[in-house]
Amino acid sequence: MEQSIWAWLVQATLWALFGFSVVVVAVALERVVVLWRFTARARTLSDTVNRCLMRGAMSEGRSACERSRSPLADVFLIGYERFGRSKPENVNSAVHRERMRIVSGLKARLWIPGTVGATAPFVGLFGTVVGIMEAFRDLQRAETSGQEAGIGVVSGHISEALIATAIGIFVAVVAVVVFNLFNQRIARVAMELRMMTDEFLEHLHDGHPESDQPERSRGPEPGKDARKKEEANGAREAA
Repeated sequence: MEQSIWAWLVQATLWALFGFSVVVVAVALERVVVLWRFTARARTLSDTVNRCLMRGAMSEGRSACERSRSPLADVFLIGYERFGRSKPENVNSAVHRERMRIVSGLKARLWIPGTVGATAPFVGLFGTVVGIMEAFRDLQRAETSGQEAGIGVVSGHISEALIATAIGIFVAVVAVVVFNLFNQRIARVAMELRMMTDEFLEHLHDGHPESDQPERSRGPEPGKDARKKEEANGAREAA
């Protein structure tokens, strides 16, 4: 019974490492699907919206965002909704918050390969330690029963136990590569999203500068009224 428990622990370790590898591959494929043509769609939408803003067609640009499948459309739509209702700095803050939310979504589940890369070698080492302990128990039982206690008694268990460490290291290497690869890719995507967002905000404000100073529409400035009155009084005195 004792021997079966230790053997079961080694087998459980190997199955755990196999499960880790399946999860890492699944996360990698899911991130590939999410990032597939992400930048290309964002660039296409950015170019379309900026052209519309440069010629003053705001409604056309907003319609392009509503039809687009790019997550960047949500960022632009926030700008369209807030534009003219809030101060320019508040519009910029709302747009950048939405952009950061999208970037945060791109990093979803990347903690999984990072965690697997950090823990898989230790899981494999645990299986190796358990296997070596079982090998020494076999050696002790052989000595107790009067059998020849040589290297042949423990070599089989030790070689099997070392397989767990090798598999753990392999799974960890794959997980770390996946983690770093997608982190670098998402960092480039985040930088491009930042540049596209800044360009959008520039065209949004430059195309409609009158909205940047809504206080002008409240009425004539007092200074202008005073100057007009002085000019009228001067004309009357001259007459």
